[in-house]
Amino acid sequence: MADSGGIQQGSPAIGAAGSVPAAPGAGGTEGSGAAGGSARIAVKKAQLRSAPRPKKLEKLGVYSSCKAEGACKCNGWKSQNPPPTPPRTDQQSNAVNLQEPCRSCSHTLGDHVTHLENVSEEEINRLLGIVLDVEYLYTCVHKEEDADTKQVYFSLFKLLRKSILQMGKPMLEAQESPPFEKPSIEQGVNNFVQYKFSHLPSKERQTIMELAKMFLNQINYWQLETPSQRRQRVPTDDAAGYKANYTRWLCYCNVPQFCDSLPRYETTQIFGRTLLRSVFTVMRKQLLEQARQEKDKLPPEKRTLILTHFPKFLSMLEEEVYSHSSPIWSQDFLAGATGGQIPIHTGNTHLHSTSPVSVDPSTCGSVSPARKTVLESNPVGEKRKPSEPLPHEENKRPRVVGDIPLDLINEVMATITDPAAVPETSLLSAHSARDEAARLEERRGVIEFHVIGNSLNQKPNKRILMWLVGLQNVFSHQLPRMPKEYITRLVFDPKHKTLSLIKDGRVIGGICFRMFPSQGFTEIVFCAVTSNEQVKGYGTHLMNHLKEYHIKHEILNFLTYADEYAIGYFKKQGFSKDIKVPKSKYVGYIKDYEGATLMGCELNPSIPYTEFSVIIKKQKEIIKKLIERKQAQIRKVYPGLSCFKEGVRQIPIESIPGIRTILRSHQNAWPFMEPVKKTEAPGYYQVIRFPMDLKTMSERLKSRYYTTRKLFMADMQRIFTNCREYNPPESEYYKCANLLEKFFYTKIKEAGLIEK
Repeated sequence: MADSGGIQQGSPAIGAAGSVPAAPGAGGTEGSGAAGGSARIAVKKAQLRSAPRPKKLEKLGVYSSCKAEGACKCNGWKSQNPPPTPPRTDQQSNAVNLQEPCRSCSHTLGDHVTHLENVSEEEINRLLGIVLDVEYLYTCVHKEEDADTKQVYFSLFKLLRKSILQMGKPMLEAQESPPFEKPSIEQGVNNFVQYKFSHLPSKERQTIMELAKMFLNQINYWQLETPSQRRQRVPTDDAAGYKANYTRWLCYCNVPQFCDSLPRYETTQIFGRTLLRSVFTVMRKQLLEQARQEKDKLPPEKRTLILTHFPKFLSMLEEEVYSHSSPIWSQDFLAGATGGQIPIHTGNTHLHSTSPVSVDPSTCGSVSPARKTVLESNPVGEKRKPSEPLPHEENKRPRVVGDIPLDLINEVMATITDPAAVPETSLLSAHSARDEAARLEERRGVIEFHVIGNSLNQKPNKRILMWLVGLQNVFSHQLPRMPKEYITRLVFDPKHKTLSLIKDGRVIGGICFRMFPSQGFTEIVFCAVTSNEQVKGYGTHLMNHLKEYHIKHEILNFLTYADEYAIGYFKKQGFSKDIKVPKSKYVGYIKDYEGATLMGCELNPSIPYTEFSVIIKKQKEIIKKLIERKQAQIRKVYPGLSCFKEGVRQIPIESIPGIRTILRSHQNAWPFMEPVKKTEAPGYYQVIRFPMDLKTMSERLKSRYYTTRKLFMADMQRIFTNCREYNPPESEYYKCANLLEKFFYTKIKEAGLIEK
């Protein structure tokens, strides 16, 4: 393993499935950090199990009662010459003498281990493993400062000590055995994925599954706070219940990660919602904060997943964790029976200022970011010119200089701008934006958007009045549960305006709203598109035009009360339950309606909402082109070596074409680019005595250190061997080592440096 690129503190590196938590009892002292404790124990066990049998008997004799005649009460042999503390690693171990007397009872070592004479080597090794676990727990007991944790360590210490004396298997004595709650955390999260995301395409669903696995992995390696720490942080919490779960977690999940003679369970498989509720808020906050602080250290392939998708995933899961009516925690959960799929189209929808919002299905079925034009707000409905710029276009952010050359960006942009270089996207294609059809219709002049409203100060405009009547008809027809008189009053109210969608001179949809400039927000009232014009992207395009209209008028917040049918639509349009407007700003201006959900949307003045999907499409094309160019560089074929045919017996390694770049550019080389940092992998240099990495090898190549190919290949092999020795087989680093090793030897064979 090389740089961990992850996040330490209370959790393993986000996305690193093979991370290991702090050793129990470390408590911030030496050995607390990732894998130091467990790695050292594993090394010691391997060394002891490979020792001669007399040495093993000497170790077991220390924990074996005396079997000499006369009913000796000595419970463990003690050497006349105890080893120095701490033991010296460079000191040669003396030969074991089974006749050496015990310092306590004077009987020989052989008298203490007579019961082990006919025991198999396998059983001896098992007992030795328990011995080392006992010694480790003894250290933990003396180092641990928390009383509750110390008590658990001491109980486990006595249990393992008894197992050695009785030559039995450690069995935890408890009133309950795992699992402690059903459904488990793992099952609940799986139900959550099925409940919320089963409707997604397979590729997007796979991304959600990766996030779910990542989250479960974090819980399995999460270090719970002690009961005393929790009492200080949450005095009103169920202290007794948390302490019981904490004790179970130590005994069945945490300590067995280091003391493998104890049976080990995954936290997510034996605990349920109760434990998850007690850790979720703190865990979510720490994970997201650490991700933001350590984002530059995250592997590139994990960065987008963790920084963009993971926060949204956690927010949605949090609602289900703390909800009293969430179906995912039912043992009888069935996705089909509990509404496991979120419908792509919501039901009837209507919006108004004094009752909850329901959205018209027309707007729900056609939602997506969209295209150009901001609208004028005059009551006569003058159409905005398409060429009119956004008010904030002059204040665009300066370009952030990155590692991609500007000339390369311009070159790629030129190919993207060329219509011949951009593949045509069918409007029915899965890759096309949902508002693309509406945007094209607007460009061809088929549809128009106008902000209109009634006026008591100006002479009535016949066309505007006809459009207002048309809007009243559309809202009344599409929102049958709303009284017609109520709709008419709001549509013709001079304080309200309506963004109208006009096609062939007639109204086919609109959004009615009321602006509160002094309070900094606008209230959405009605939203609907006539039934025979639905599923064409009009709902999304309407909302995007409304956003740009408000950006022009420097109102950057929408508020609306939504009923159960409308929540899905507004979420797609960027609304959420996290209200950015201070409560003092809107209380008294909009009526609080029982049974409805207040939702808000904060606008970003830098985003051209009606062009957003076009921008995203162009960005995808740019990234695609950059990836293709990078892959072309990686796949570059260097000329073969012909010098051996001419009689040359050996050449300097650095003279092989491409040898310096081919490994560093491989997709699985990222963990091995630089030396491992002690701060990110505590204990690494105690386990790995001869570290190696690609940066060091590159420097050796430049200095002509590799006089023979054997030296070069030995250093490369050391990288792979070190990684597999330090990391568990299921870790990402272990897998990268195997893949890069396979790639390396393939290239070496192609170069003729070893026989195929």
